[in-house]
Amino acid sequence: MSQDAAVDIDVDPGNSVLGKLTLLLDAFSFDHPELSLSELVRRSGLHKPTVHRLCTELIHWGYLERHGIRYRLGIRLFEIGQRVCDQGLLRDAARPVMDELQRMTGGVVHLSVRSGTEVLYVEKITGRAQVQPSRIAGRMPMHCTASGKVLLAHGSPELVNAVLAGGLRRLTPYTITVPAQLTKALAQVRAAGFAKEFEETRHGYLSVAAPVRGAGHEVVAALSLTVPTVRADVPALARAVLRGAAEASARFAGAGRRAGVTA
Repeated sequence: MSQDAAVDIDVDPGNSVLGKLTLLLDAFSFDHPELSLSELVRRSGLHKPTVHRLCTELIHWGYLERHGIRYRLGIRLFEIGQRVCDQGLLRDAARPVMDELQRMTGGVVHLSVRSGTEVLYVEKITGRAQVQPSRIAGRMPMHCTASGKVLLAHGSPELVNAVLAGGLRRLTPYTITVPAQLTKALAQVRAAGFAKEFEETRHGYLSVAAPVRGAGHEVVAALSLTVPTVRADVPALARAVLRGAAEASARFAGAGRRAGVTA
């Protein structure tokens, strides 16, 4: 037996910090994406003071998020996951739809999720439009992007308050910087089913976004399309993005079922 193998056998996961963190994070699953403190104690097998201390530290570093009395995995884990080969169910489900949307429109297509009070790009399909530089795992403000408005419109009041408290930074003369205007815009997003931004992040470009939903109908991401304003037909773009988001949602939910999980 090798020395490395002997070390592996001797390690008690409950007696090391890394082992305890692994037990705690492994308590979450697709069937149990949010857990209370008592549920984490029961599912991890760790003592309550230890779980509470680790949760506090993990929230600080972005590995966990707290919503009321419940905890869920944080976006920081996803950002780290960007560095591995597995692209994940969400991107695998959305990519064919994004390819088709880009082919039909010639625009730039993004798949985004929320990271704190920012938009995090998790996939990008580039078209002919010369859009501002973006990259996978890159970030943008939520208040002035179509994707961000979708995620905000379907987010919690606490999230909206956090964005407002952080200030609505102006990127162009068209950026929304007044809280009441943003609140009105988010209501319009919920009513219309999609969001748009006209030159709020860069002159000469318009974006339209729609929500991608999980099997439980919760919004898990935003699908967006960016094109030059000179050839922007917003109603037509909105219809295309809504169709694409609906298809991506169906593919994502179906992929989760085939993998034996609930998205």
